[in-house]
Amino acid sequence: MGAPVAEVPASSSAESSQFDTTAARKQWQVILRRFTRHKAAVIGLVLFVVLVLFAFFGGLFWKHSYTDLGFRRYLPPSAEHPFGTDRLGGDMVALIIRGTQFSLQIAVVVAVVSTIIGVVLGALAGYLRGWADTLISRFIDLLLVIPSLVIAAVLVRNSFVVSVAGGGNSNWIIVALYLGLIGWLSIARVIRGMVLSLREKEFVEAARALGASTTRIVFRHILPNTIDVIIVNATLAIAQAVLLEAALSFIGLGVQSPDTSLGLMISLNKNELTLHPWLFFTPFVFIVLISLAVNFIGDGLRDAFDPRQKRVKA
Repeated sequence: MGAPVAEVPASSSAESSQFDTTAARKQWQVILRRFTRHKAAVIGLVLFVVLVLFAFFGGLFWKHSYTDLGFRRYLPPSAEHPFGTDRLGGDMVALIIRGTQFSLQIAVVVAVVSTIIGVVLGALAGYLRGWADTLISRFIDLLLVIPSLVIAAVLVRNSFVVSVAGGGNSNWIIVALYLGLIGWLSIARVIRGMVLSLREKEFVEAARALGASTTRIVFRHILPNTIDVIIVNATLAIAQAVLLEAALSFIGLGVQSPDTSLGLMISLNKNELTLHPWLFFTPFVFIVLISLAVNFIGDGLRDAFDPRQKRVKA
C-alpha cells in the first residue's frame, strides 16, 4: 500500500477564511488612511456632505418653502432672503435647496444606472471576446462619435411631453434613467480592458478548470479585482451627471416646472444676468461646488486605491 495521505485539519479552512478577512480589512484600512491624508479629497468630502445635508434637510429648518411666491419680485440678497427673490417672488434659498436636491437625486441615479450597465457590458465584452466583444465595442464607438448632450436631448424629448401633461412632478426620474443609459460608455471601455488582462490570470484559469460558470467567474472572481476602478468611476459619474442635467435643463429638456433643478434655475434666469445677477450666479455656484467636491473625492479615491501613487503616503 502507498503511504497514507495526511489529513488536512478541519480548522484549516476556517483559519484561511479568517486570514483573508483580516488581510482585506487591513487593505481597506490602508486605503482609508491614504484617502484621509489627501487634503483636497477630505475637503471635497466635507463639502459634499454639507451640500447633501443642505439639500435634503435644509427645507426642514428654513422658514420659507419653494412654493411660496408671495414675496416682492427681484429682491436683492438680505437677512430675510440671503439669496434674494426671483421673478415670481420666490425665495431663492428655498429654491436652491429644492434644486440642489433634485440635481443630486438625478446624479446619483445616473451614476448607479450607468455604472451597472457599463460594468456588466464591459465585463462581458472583455471575458467573452469574439463576436460579443466586437458588437459591444463597435456600439460604444458609434455612441462616442455622437455628443452625449445630443443623445440625451433625443431620448429625453419624449419625456418632456409626459412631464408637461403630468405636472412635472415625476419627470426627474425619467431624465435620470435616460442619462444613465448614455453614461456607461467610458466605464465599459475601462472595465473591458481590465477584464481582458485579468481573464488570463492563474486564479481565473483555476476557476475555469474547476468548472465554474462564466457568470461566476466574471462576477465572483474577476469583477472584485476591479472594485477600485468601479468606485472611482461611479464617483466621477455623479459630477458628470450634474453637468449634463444642467445642460439639458438649460435647453428646456430637463426637470420641468413647477419643480426645479439647478440647471433649470440657470435657464430661467439667464436673461437676468445684467440686472439681477444673483439669480443666475447662485445656482451656477452650487453646480460648481458639487462638481469640485465630487472630483476632489474621485481624485482622492484614485490615489488611495492605486499603490503606485506617490502624492499620498501610505
